[in-house]
Amino acid sequence: MNHEGTRKSTANREHLHDIQVRPINRDERHQWDELIRQHHYLGLHSLIGKSIRYIAIHQGQWLALIGWSAAALKCKVRDQWIGWPSFFQYQRLSLIANNSRFLILPHVCIPNLASYVLAQNLKRLSRDWQAIYNHPIYLAETFVDPQYFKGTCYKAQGWEFLGYTRGFAKCANRYYPHNQPKMVFVRLVLPDGKRKLSDPYSETQNTPQEATPMRLSLKDAESLKERLSQIPDPRMPRGKRHRKLSVMTISLCALLCSATSFAAIAAWAKACRQNMLTRLGCRFNPKTRTYEPPSEPTIRRFLQDVDAEAVDAALYGWLQSLSREDTTLAIDGKTLRGAYQENGRKIHLLSAFLQQKGVVIAQCPVESKTNEIPVLQTLLDPLDIKDHVVTCDALHTQKDTARSIVEEKKADYLFTVKDNQPTLKQDIEDLGLVSFPPSAQNHRQASRSS
Repeated sequence: MNHEGTRKSTANREHLHDIQVRPINRDERHQWDELIRQHHYLGLHSLIGKSIRYIAIHQGQWLALIGWSAAALKCKVRDQWIGWPSFFQYQRLSLIANNSRFLILPHVCIPNLASYVLAQNLKRLSRDWQAIYNHPIYLAETFVDPQYFKGTCYKAQGWEFLGYTRGFAKCANRYYPHNQPKMVFVRLVLPDGKRKLSDPYSETQNTPQEATPMRLSLKDAESLKERLSQIPDPRMPRGKRHRKLSVMTISLCALLCSATSFAAIAAWAKACRQNMLTRLGCRFNPKTRTYEPPSEPTIRRFLQDVDAEAVDAALYGWLQSLSREDTTLAIDGKTLRGAYQENGRKIHLLSAFLQQKGVVIAQCPVESKTNEIPVLQTLLDPLDIKDHVVTCDALHTQKDTARSIVEEKKADYLFTVKDNQPTLKQDIEDLGLVSFPPSAQNHRQASRSS
């Protein structure tokens, strides 16, 4: 073994900024693996899935080793924190990296080394992953055994403690209880990583060559089909081979899995297993004794004729139903970069999204001859937001908007007050809220009556 990796450390706290954190070279792989096997309490068999091995080095001397691998397939507290539906997480799981090994070598004793090395590693992790695997990393996770560690270096670097695992281990596609729950920590690698992981409409840089099947529970499939059943079938009665529900359900599920063309939707459907095709309501062929998905021409003709607005409303309602525990609805307007209308103006959308989950549940275009204020009513009309709290910026601090939210939608609101409402702003300043904040109940009544 290379002597440089085992001799006594000559670095100290003053040398922290001279420490380099980088991926290992090919000829360093054997040394890295051997050091982990010898000194890490878990040893090393292999790093699961996509992985990168890092070293922290000072003047040619190895100080620490960090290993990143594929994220855990299931982690309840992590999945709840992200807020993605269970069928959707498998499409974005590759955007999470697991810090599966972290070792400060025994001969090294430098204060704050662990947190410093971890911070430097996170700065380059997504960039390195992009270079090797052609997609970034949005979230880092790790599992800490409370029998041996407290997760101090992770806490020092702002990692968020989410809770504990359930104490199961996976072996040969089965889960076995080991009754040793681990502490779960996560840290966003990119600022908007949580939104990009959970929002079905966010454009991630993880674009596979072909759409992959999703795992849709029977309950979720039935819920989606029930909403889609209300949409009129645009086809003539004669010659129908595939039911309206199966064509629409397949198309929407494929779109959520990044299928962006009619051919990609058909390929996604063809890749589905028989039990998935059954749940999606596909046609049963008695000759082959199998369930058959619709072909590309069938999908193309149907989607070109169906009522797009009705489909949007059904899909938004379904996504909202998957996140009933999230009762905070945020309203925000954005101008799309690189997208233009026929008149050359940029496209501006007003969106409603669940704040905790980051899931967009409705969108409306804002025409060039108007602004966001009248469009907000159109956006909220089809949504069931009873007992929700609607948050808006100062532009929407309007009496008619507030009255509509409270009286028609049976919801509450939280508005920002700026100079566009000078009288209301002055009334709030006169209350002296800094020195005498109202109770939660009075605050709610004040917001409703304003």
